[in-house]
Amino acid sequence: MSITDAVRIAVLEALLKKGSVKPNIKQIKHYTGFHKATIISSLDFLEKAGLIQGYGPKINFRVLGYNLEVTTLFQADLSRKKAMDAFLEQVAKDPHMYWFSGMLGSGNWNLIARHIYRDVESYRKHTEEHYFEKVPGIYDLIRDRQIFFTTEPIYKSASRTKSIVEIIKRSKQGL
Repeated sequence: MSITDAVRIAVLEALLKKGSVKPNIKQIKHYTGFHKATIISSLDFLEKAGLIQGYGPKINFRVLGYNLEVTTLFQADLSRKKAMDAFLEQVAKDPHMYWFSGMLGSGNWNLIARHIYRDVESYRKHTEEHYFEKVPGIYDLIRDRQIFFTTEPIYKSASRTKSIVEIIKRSKQGL
């Protein structure tokens, strides 16, 4: 048995499917003191309201040897529609890139990407093969980029869910 064998990977994939995993009602009751029916109806309400989008595992990708997290800021000429469409097509197929978005702020950066790799060399090789060699017009599309490699130690790593819950609690308290 291995953490990356076919059975374990199938289980992880299943956990990511919508509605696949419900939270442990007993554990929530222990933490809150609420009745089981209150907890279930609250979860149903939050799901129907669209606040809770699903349940799934939180995986430490470093255990699997993916020790490099990369954030890339792009200055892209978005008027290059064909190149942008080809670029987005590659992004959609790329399992290394888990987050890609437009961005606003100071400077000329208008796109941001987050991705994971084993090391700097695998990042370099992958981006060369999957983007710079496959996307026609990429050199006209991408005017500039800044690449940031996340390293240890990580000083804070909180979930977005925990952060938003804390923000809501504090705003209700007037903080």
